Amino acid sequence: MSTCSRCGASFVCAMEEGSAAPCWCAQLPPLLPLPQEAAARCWCPDCLRAALAAQQAQTPPAQG
Repeated sequence: MSTCSRCGASFVCAMEEGSAAPCWCAQLPPLLPLPQEAAARCWCPDCLRAALAAQQAQTPPAQG
């Protein structure tokens, strides 16, 4: 079990567990680095999804 560095929740991280299968987070879009979170380790699914949603809300749509 891993511990979310953001909220302290326990969750399974395939990367830290040494699994040969990809981690659940590999199926989500990448999160841009957050300077205030520089020392952060893995986040639980809820925290990572919330951070991705906040990042998308701040990113202007691409011009085509």
